[in-house]
This record gives sequence, C-alpha cells and structure tokens, in this order.
Amino acid sequence: MNQSLTQFAAASPHINIKADVLFHLGTIPVTNSMLLGLIGYALVIWALFSTARAAKTGRGNVVTKLVMMIYEMLLGTVEQVLGDKTLARRIAPLSISLFFIIIVNYWLGILPFVGPVTVGGVPLFRGLVADMNVTFAMAIISMVVVQIYAIKTHGFFGNLGRYFRNPITDPAGAFEGILELIAEISRLLALSLRLFGNVFAGEVLIIMVGFMTQYLAGIALLPFMIFELFIGSIQAYVFFMLTTVFIGLGMVSHGEHSDDTHADKQVVSTA
Repeated sequence: MNQSLTQFAAASPHINIKADVLFHLGTIPVTNSMLLGLIGYALVIWALFSTARAAKTGRGNVVTKLVMMIYEMLLGTVEQVLGDKTLARRIAPLSISLFFIIIVNYWLGILPFVGPVTVGGVPLFRGLVADMNVTFAMAIISMVVVQIYAIKTHGFFGNLGRYFRNPITDPAGAFEGILELIAEISRLLALSLRLFGNVFAGEVLIIMVGFMTQYLAGIALLPFMIFELFIGSIQAYVFFMLTTVFIGLGMVSHGEHSDDTHADKQVVSTA
C-alpha cells in the first residue's frame, strides 16, 4: 500500500476533465473510465446476485449481509418518500441500483493504482463517475423514468398539460408550466453536474496532495482517502434520494401543492 502511494506521489499530475481514449474497438473508443467501470459493474453485479442468492438460501457472508441491510434501509426510504409500498417496490430497483453503482465506482476511483499506472503517458484507469458522459447518462435515465411514471399517472396528454397550457384562458397555469419545464431541465443538470463536480474535485484533491507531499504521500494521503470514502457514500445517497423524489414529484398533480412542497423540503434537507 505504501509503495503504491509512493509511486503515486512520484508521478507527475495528470488532470483532464474528460476521460482519455486508450484504444478503439472498431469505431467505438474505449476510455480509461470505461475500463475501470467494467470492474465496478462486475463488483456490483456480483454483490447483488450473491445477496439475492443468500436471501433465498438463508446463507450469506459479511458482504451479502451488509448489502442486504443497506438495500432494506434504502427501500424503507423510498417507501417513506413515495408513501406507497407497491409503487416503491417498482421504483426502488432503479434508484437503489444507481446508489450501488455510484458508491462502488466512486470508491474504486480513489484507489492508489488509479492515476499512476499509465500507458503512453495516459492513465490506464479513471473513476467511472468522474466521466461527465456517465453522470449525464445516469441523469438522463433517471429523468426518462420520471417522465414514464408521470405519463402512467397523468396520461400522455395530461403529462403534457403539466408543461403546456393555453396562455389566454389560463395565463397563470401557462407560466407555471414554463417554470415546471425549466425545473425538469435544472433537475437533469443538478443530477449530473453535482455528481461529476464532487467526484472530479475529489480526484484532483488527491492528485495534488500526493504530488505536493511527494514521498510523504503514504502518510498525507490516507486521511484524504478516508474522507473521500465518506463523500462517496454521501454523493451516492444524494443521487439515490434525488432520483426517488423527482419521480415522486412527477406523479404530483398541479393541485397537490402541499405534497410538492414536502417533497422539495426532503430534497433540500438531503442535499
């Protein structure tokens, strides 16, 4: 561990806001974030399938018990936010899966071998959620699901009515619809940029601390890495919570202002 941190300190800082392309599979570029992301996805899939098998057989280990405990806690949060257990069990798999994907890949991104190991001067590994394309993709998936459940609740034209109203017969409603449309765009940006900004800032912090402390990095970096483990947990939970709340808001009609206000307060208190 100390040797890896020393190599980390000796390496020149390589800071790039976008992921670096390592090679191409045909016309598809393979980036260093995708390479580490494959490891992260494999770990998440293994953990979830192992937990599902342990739940059926009644036999598990520390990892499966921990995953099960976290899953039950998050499921309870979804039920509390939506107020409907049946609906919560349909929505929870998405938001909880995003939680595990984010937290595992966040933690992988701060390991000592991420950055110092290079190929042709380019880092071989980069955290998956430090790639803006990935955070935007996750945000788009979340907001598409928001619209799907909004359409299921209000109907296709009823959902359009949340954004577009006749400005002549209902000027206040038309203005409210414009604000709601702007809010949807801002929620998409908030989901993606909040996560990317925190992950990228954490990686830059670790890189610069390691570079400035040089051969004392084995001591200097450990507190920052422990802190980033905590920040990764918080960011994964915030993304999970915002996704759940946004889905709940999408199913609220214009007349249910009290529920809408309560949900917004939950977003603010969580963030």
